[in-house]
Amino acid sequence: MEHPQAIRPLEHAVFGMEKMGKSTIFQSERMLVGLNAFEPGQAHHLHTHEGMDKVYHVLEGRGQFMLDDVEVEMEGGMMLVAPEGVAHGIRNTGDERLVVLAILAPSP
Repeated sequence: MEHPQAIRPLEHAVFGMEKMGKSTIFQSERMLVGLNAFEPGQAHHLHTHEGMDKVYHVLEGRGQFMLDDVEVEMEGGMMLVAPEGVAHGIRNTGDERLVVLAILAPSP
């Protein structure tokens, strides 16, 4: 992808019937911008990133985000930050697709 260029993240969403779809929109040594795309009922289980912070921004749909022991209901327009070392995950609890913009820094 050439820059500067306006990006429509939803056009990059990839869905899978077996598991959550992932796509990378941009990556450098400093940052990764990607999409997590969930069919109803799909989940990305709790995990951590050492040495990296992660921002989740819901583009469409609704779901439940887990941050350590806390579960947070999220919907389009909401954002959640998972600092380094904090366990986090997502579950699509809605009847429609869930698309989440994920930004990781520094890049994995």
